[in-house]
Amino acid sequence: MFRHILAPTDGSPLSLAALAQAARLAREHGARLTLFHALIDVPAPYEGPGTIGHGSFARDVREQLEAAAREILDEAQARVAEAGVPCERCVAAGAHAHALIIAAAEAGGCDLIFMASHGRRGLSALLLGSETQKVLTHTRIPVLVYR
Repeated sequence: MFRHILAPTDGSPLSLAALAQAARLAREHGARLTLFHALIDVPAPYEGPGTIGHGSFARDVREQLEAAAREILDEAQARVAEAGVPCERCVAAGAHAHALIIAAAEAGGCDLIFMASHGRRGLSALLLGSETQKVLTHTRIPVLVYR
């Protein structure tokens, strides 16, 4: 049924738990699995002319974010490997995680996005937003939500 599954991860315990289920589903369907992490751009006040702080601040922050992304994907890949499922890795940077997830799924020809939802409700959902909800709202690719 599924041939290529995109599994976004932010490194949270819930996101990592979802990977075990994504790996199981990929194995059952003989599907490819791509692990994805979204790097959010360094805020504009910290980069370019008229920046706040030292000129190397944005570069340092970006390097730290890229290192964190590698660590997150290393952990994710190790968990998926435990399930005996080979996977690819993908990182993209931009302003909105949900848009990056959708773009990666479309570019990779994925026929399923398998992602966790933290299940925020009420004011916390309003203030923090829900990347899962935004993905559900903006893509035509099927999304399986793990809670």
